[in-house]
Amino acid sequence: MATMTLSRLRQARYAILGFGCNQAFLFAMLYLGSYNEGEGHGFLLDRADLLSVLVSMALTFALMGRSQLRLTLMSLADKLVTCLAAPAALALFALATVYALNPDLPWLALAVAEGLVAGVSLALLLCAWGRALGAASIDQSVPEVFIGSALGAAVCFFVAAVPFSEAYVVLYVLPVGSAWALRALRVPSGQGADETASSPSVRGYAQDEASKEADELTGRIIAGTVVYGVATGAVEALSSSADLPLSTSLSVTFVLFVLYCAAALQLYGGRPLSPGVKAVLPTGPNQEVGPLGGAYRLAILLMAGGFIAVPLLESVGVSGVSVVLAGYLGIFSVLVSLFLVMGRVAGRDAVGSFAHGFAALFAGEIGGILLGGALSSAPGPFDVSAALVALAGVAVLYAYLFLFTDRDMAALSVVIAQSDRFEEACDLIARTAKLSKREAEILPLALRGRTAERIAGEFFISKNTVDTHLRRIYAKCGVHTRQELIDLGERTEAEL
Repeated sequence: MATMTLSRLRQARYAILGFGCNQAFLFAMLYLGSYNEGEGHGFLLDRADLLSVLVSMALTFALMGRSQLRLTLMSLADKLVTCLAAPAALALFALATVYALNPDLPWLALAVAEGLVAGVSLALLLCAWGRALGAASIDQSVPEVFIGSALGAAVCFFVAAVPFSEAYVVLYVLPVGSAWALRALRVPSGQGADETASSPSVRGYAQDEASKEADELTGRIIAGTVVYGVATGAVEALSSSADLPLSTSLSVTFVLFVLYCAAALQLYGGRPLSPGVKAVLPTGPNQEVGPLGGAYRLAILLMAGGFIAVPLLESVGVSGVSVVLAGYLGIFSVLVSLFLVMGRVAGRDAVGSFAHGFAALFAGEIGGILLGGALSSAPGPFDVSAALVALAGVAVLYAYLFLFTDRDMAALSVVIAQSDRFEEACDLIARTAKLSKREAEILPLALRGRTAERIAGEFFISKNTVDTHLRRIYAKCGVHTRQELIDLGERTEAEL
């Protein structure tokens, strides 16, 4: 038991530090630093840094979402992790050094090159984190997401507070920390490799009914994700100059986001990483949603409050966009958690959930920036900026009230509860019957009536090998047919 606790704590430390590095690098590339130094080259050129990163990430995630390309891209991600992301970090440092030595170089080309290097690297590392976090239990990985995100925001806050315009360049080393943690979280080859990635407790071969409902919820989450991205991009378009992210307003964003994460973690109790904490399920009989649902509400409240406070904050010299961005980062953290959850309950790889989800989010943000820029530059007697803020606020409320709602979060809790009972039944049967590792992996599929051919395809083994494993499972469980095994599983679920 002590060994299991130590292993859990070790995994949590690596996950928090590594994911924190990844989040800090993401925040830095999206909001810190610029090659054009706010010289007013035009709407699109002033946001070349931001748009190039977003476009690179969105395209990489879109390609990752195609099953034919996912294996190739994840192989590339593995190579990036193996070399500690050093090529990406060195390339970014080289671009910054070249520009510092010769400021007369075309900054737009440098900005696009930086966006390409950083965007592709970020997308690959985020998918690798989807796989790594998905290998742990949801009750552990969700708090790790919030703690790591708060750590990343705190790092960016201190860097932004340094009275040196190029201080953000030191954050280019952060991909190395992210890759280092990912390497540390790997299971050594030959010592149970892929054990967690293939076991029923992680893969979550959920009930067919739960999988169908999970598919519907995934569609609603993706729709809401697009709207949140569009609303955030539209508000980001209101920035009057490209150097606005280096102002004190961005420090306000990071401080508010850290406070949000602290408040969200309070929903998990005093020890959010302790064994037994439920990250998604309601903790009481009278609660509609669990801690993750509460964090979702809190993020929406912060983002909506930012829309309302935009005129007031502008009057005192603080950008109202800072509050909106803090709420957006909160929603981003919730979405990371939701993508992990949906990958698990739908029986899919978390990499796929990350790819589809973040492709939608960043595509929406790009569309919002372009839409906001087009509306802001349109001639007219009325205040386009105020109208744009109002429309973005309405879009967020619409997404919360009609796309992915509290009712959907409650339905998600039911799906997870069903999946948990099934997985607990599989674990109990495997322990009682003393099944081997491979037999325990095959058991969930057998209980759901998968054919031997389909099981063989899942594990890349022959049908004869599957038949041999099934015969051994029947003998150890004291049954003679597949139907008797399924009946045993249903009885065990009912007892649980």
